[in-house]
Amino acid sequence: MRVLSPLAALVLAVFASGVALALAPGTNLSGQINQTIDTGHAYVGQMVTISNVSAPGAGIYNATMYGTVTKVVSAGQGRAAQLRITLNRLRLSNGTTYSIVGVVTGWNAVTKNNTIKEVAGALGGMIVGNILGKVIFHGAGGGLVGAGGGYLAAKNNKSNMVVSQGSTVQVQLVSARRQTGH
Repeated sequence: MRVLSPLAALVLAVFASGVALALAPGTNLSGQINQTIDTGHAYVGQMVTISNVSAPGAGIYNATMYGTVTKVVSAGQGRAAQLRITLNRLRLSNGTTYSIVGVVTGWNAVTKNNTIKEVAGALGGMIVGNILGKVIFHGAGGGLVGAGGGYLAAKNNKSNMVVSQGSTVQVQLVSARRQTGH
């Protein structure tokens, strides 16, 4: 019969619990965002919470992640929407808290379809082009040029991005450090 030293028994217990391995860099977590984030209204510093966080292979279930919006760019003419969220705290279901660096690797971000805006732009451009073509050049052809210009202007007008409450968010851990006294 072989007896384990107290240190070996402690190391074995920690690894068997999955805690040391569960929070290793590269661990992938998945949960649902608790609020809607819209690049038209979001702001840097806005608090973000992700619930029902799990990583089944790492033994993490029903945890909660906390973080903030660290970059937001509202969409506009020729400018696509951008959104970055940084996660900095993870609370496991047993109450253990970790200071983390978590990077969002996937989410269901939705942007509006611009088809109606593009058709309206082409139609508006065609009308303006016809009027200007007849007044300035006393002939036809302005409508086609106007329609093309209106379409291109509308096509270049980007839509804001929305991540709806309840959407699944995937996060990869860069680092994790257990907080004492929590």
